[in-house]
Amino acid sequence: MTGSPLSYLSSAGPAAKPLTQLAWGLGGISIAVTVIVTLALVAGIWRRRPPAPAGAFALEPGASPNAGLAWIYVGLGLSVPVLAACTVWTLFVLGQVMHPASKPQLTLEVTAHQWWWEVRYMDPVAGRVFTTANEIHIPTGQPVRVVLSSPDVIHSFWVPKLAGKMDVIPGVTNVTWIQASAPGRYRGQCAEFCGLQHARMAFFVTAESPAEFNAWRDRQLAPPAAPTDATVAQGSELFAAHCASCHTVSGTPAGAIVGPDLSHIAGRATLAAGTIPNDAAHLSAWISDPDAIKPGVLMPKAPLSAADRAKVVAYLQSLT
Repeated sequence: MTGSPLSYLSSAGPAAKPLTQLAWGLGGISIAVTVIVTLALVAGIWRRRPPAPAGAFALEPGASPNAGLAWIYVGLGLSVPVLAACTVWTLFVLGQVMHPASKPQLTLEVTAHQWWWEVRYMDPVAGRVFTTANEIHIPTGQPVRVVLSSPDVIHSFWVPKLAGKMDVIPGVTNVTWIQASAPGRYRGQCAEFCGLQHARMAFFVTAESPAEFNAWRDRQLAPPAAPTDATVAQGSELFAAHCASCHTVSGTPAGAIVGPDLSHIAGRATLAAGTIPNDAAHLSAWISDPDAIKPGVLMPKAPLSAADRAKVVAYLQSLT
């Protein structure tokens, strides 16, 4: 169970480790209480009282109507300190994970849409701000501040291996943080029911060394190379005619913000917020009929022939 992508029973960062320890501790206490209560119940069922004399009240001879209160006192005496300790432990853990040990040097503005994630990398230098979608890259060993917002309904940002849940509420800006102790790819998920495709609103956090992260960020800041192949160039024109009203590709006239930024879509592992792999066949199917893959999605069908759709796919796959 601890090896599953969304398991919270193991952690990979300081924002999640105290929560994991709390989950194991409270889980163990709950199991112990269940076992004790079950054994007491079985013992009570197994133990039989002697039959009462005819016409007598159904109490054991010499028994008081308050004979069972001692067990209630014992139960309260044992359970109250345990519950109090669990409460104090929980509050202590919440205090631990409220803020990172050091000030984050990287801030992400994450906007939760139905049903995808917009990720904006902030920087004091305006020219170094860029936007991506559904895949987050962070440097290892450094806390990352995550500012959350939503333009539609309530969502919840959750990367079990790296941090606890944080709700994303329309009209409210919530802030959380994540940090990875080691390189890896960590699954995230919307954890608040947000509509038809809630279960297909995933994202991935790729943690890499600071040097690798800086190299990735530099690639994101650079506009995609201009098409040199004739098919890719034709695909670029078709994209401008049919897709640019919703999407952005940096360095081109396409600058809409309705859908995900596609400037470097070829470098992403999945499409449609983790729904399908990012390869030519799935990308073509997604452009052809998005609703067949993700019912209720706002993206319309593109009125393209198979040949033209193949050219658009070739262009998008060139956006590395």
